[in-house]
Amino acid sequence: MKFLADLHVHSKYSRATAKNLDLENLYLWAQYKGIHIVGTGDFVHPQWFKELEDKLESAENGLFKLKDKFADPLDAQIPESCRADVRFVLTVEISNIYKRHDKVRKVHNLILSPSLQAAGKIQAKLGSIGNISSDGRPILGLDSYDLLDITLDADAKNLFIPAHIWTPWFSALGSMGGFDSMVEAFGDLTKHIFAVETGLSSDPAMNWRLKQLDDFILVSNSDAHSPSKLGREANVFDTDFSYDGIYKALSDKDDKGLVSTLEFFPEEGKYHFDGHRNCQVRWHPKETIKHKGICPACGKPVTVGVANRVEILADRLEGGKSRRWRPYQNIVPLVELIAEVKNTGTAGKAVQEAYMNILAKLGNEFYILLECPIDDIKQAAGLVLAEGVNRMRQGKVEIAAGYDGEFGTIKIFNSGEREHIEQQMSLF
Repeated sequence: MKFLADLHVHSKYSRATAKNLDLENLYLWAQYKGIHIVGTGDFVHPQWFKELEDKLESAENGLFKLKDKFADPLDAQIPESCRADVRFVLTVEISNIYKRHDKVRKVHNLILSPSLQAAGKIQAKLGSIGNISSDGRPILGLDSYDLLDITLDADAKNLFIPAHIWTPWFSALGSMGGFDSMVEAFGDLTKHIFAVETGLSSDPAMNWRLKQLDDFILVSNSDAHSPSKLGREANVFDTDFSYDGIYKALSDKDDKGLVSTLEFFPEEGKYHFDGHRNCQVRWHPKETIKHKGICPACGKPVTVGVANRVEILADRLEGGKSRRWRPYQNIVPLVELIAEVKNTGTAGKAVQEAYMNILAKLGNEFYILLECPIDDIKQAAGLVLAEGVNRMRQGKVEIAAGYDGEFGTIKIFNSGEREHIEQQMSLF
């Protein structure tokens, strides 16, 4: 069975997340987006774990569904064209901050569990180590190696995935708090890691340049901090619709169940290039080398981004592929395309209304972005949006790359192009 999965999200109990980031809104937005399996996020947080117990019930092997009494009142909000079954899988991200080899390490790790019992064992163990109540993504003074050991001890079918492995401040290979290899980070337990997460600021092609990553399959997830950000990145599976199906697709090197990933354009990620946000210094890695890594405005070292870090650790030329490579498609969220057509911000009422109107006419977001015939988009939403989707599919975009925590900005149309297309429309 073919399905889309977004395995890394958060809840309202994580810091800097939306107050409406709950199961009900994940259920709604999964259908708006066209996602079939959604991570719960934050399962070690006591209050969130209680909500998971109260609102979810077992469905397919290792998957959960929202109980009817919570789902039924929401169904009227979902356009007929988008309605589909939604399943949840138990997930949590842990922030590990610890000292190893005389250096402070800051690594985020994602865990998937097949049952509330297995998740509960991890929760109990971590609760005895540190504070798991103040943040849905708890910050623990626990070595990533030890977290992996705890994960495997709780249930052999738990999945451990190093999160957004290139993010400068919080990742296994990050420039500021990471290691130079996965083996350096996880030692003899590395063999129990089957997948790593690319993160918004890198794409698979960048990761293929490291031979050390050849044994890992690459997954991509949204790391959503609000319901509408669900599906910024996602995974396309064609396998048994179950936890075991996902587990096998990631763990078995001969299994082709993970067929592709859907990716941000990596330049849009907020750590792609180097620089200083406060000084408005944005550098390609070549500029960083030219300036010896020192910001000319403040005299301090710049934050080294993902493109630079990949270049430092790469041992394969561009164009090479890993043994477990999968195809991928770069996408731009539909709301961003609509905002550019309307020449306004994504949060505006007109953009939100247009978004829901287009879903009602055509179907879920991923269908519109990836599969819907361009002529159908023209009929439902106009020539300009149809041309925007067409250019996105071909990778014809212009991006001012993100840096030091600032998202990159994407442009589909050059100055005056939008107006020219609109004039063409008026002729017909």
